[in-house]
Amino acid sequence: MYDLLDLYALPYDARKPIICIDEKSKQLLGEKRKPLPQKPGSPMKYDYEYTRNGTRNIFMAVEPKGGRRVVAVTKRRTKCDFARFVMQLVDEKYPSAEKLRLVVDNLNTHFEKSFIETFPRKEADRILGRAEFHYTPKHASWLNMAEIEINVMSHECLGTRRFSQEQVLAQELRIWEKQRNKTKSKIVWKFTRQNADVKLGKHYVA
Repeated sequence: MYDLLDLYALPYDARKPIICIDEKSKQLLGEKRKPLPQKPGSPMKYDYEYTRNGTRNIFMAVEPKGGRRVVAVTKRRTKCDFARFVMQLVDEKYPSAEKLRLVVDNLNTHFEKSFIETFPRKEADRILGRAEFHYTPKHASWLNMAEIEINVMSHECLGTRRFSQEQVLAQELRIWEKQRNKTKSKIVWKFTRQNADVKLGKHYVA
């Protein structure tokens, strides 16, 4: 916990951005009946019957102090999917950064082995050389600010809407991502070491 709180307290550094990563699953649901269109003061209305078209994984990477986020939709949430998402961050989204300081939870895909199993060793080492992982404590995923951004995404973009196809879901998320990046919406983290000691000190083991 202290490692993350100290990390979050550091000043913004574009050469070593702090990026929080998390995932969310989204079920694809088709309509058996055409929804009633949206009207002023009344949202679109869906029939209670639907068809199940599988689920998709949504990767969220957010740079709290930089006001930037990257969203990607994948069919699964495997080691390979995670490794390729991080490669995208390293090579495409932050090519000029010296190192990406990545905050993740302890999911079994979030470790070095994922890169070694996905890429040739030389390529895996290249990517890992640009990444520095910081892990949330077990049962404390709330310390990952990506959860905050996922909640915003769910509220502003996903909501109760039904998406029957992956490409439609991905397109809507790209539109949301572009708009939120345009406004450079940031996350202001206020929970500090001092707050932790006051609220959680009684649980510390000497």
